[in-house]
Amino acid sequence: MMTTMAALMGTLPIALGWGAGSEARRPLGLSVVGGLLVSQTLTLYVTPIFYIYMEYVQEWLARRKAANQPALGTAGAE
Repeated sequence: MMTTMAALMGTLPIALGWGAGSEARRPLGLSVVGGLLVSQTLTLYVTPIFYIYMEYVQEWLARRKAANQPALGTAGAE
C-alpha cells in the first residue's frame, strides 16, 4: 500500500497535467495511475477472493469424492 501510494503521489502531477509541456506527458501519467489502481485492486481484492473460491471448489470436490467411495466392508458382502 505504501509503495503504491508513493508512486501514485509521484505521478499525480503528471496525470493532472501541471507544468510546462504537460499536454504531452498527461497520457503517460494517466496510464501509470490507472495501472497502479488496477494492480492494487487486483492484489487486495480479486486475488484473495479467487483463493477463497478455489478453497470452496476443493472442499466440494473432496465431499463429492467421499460420497462416491464405497463404504469399507460392504464390497463383496453377498
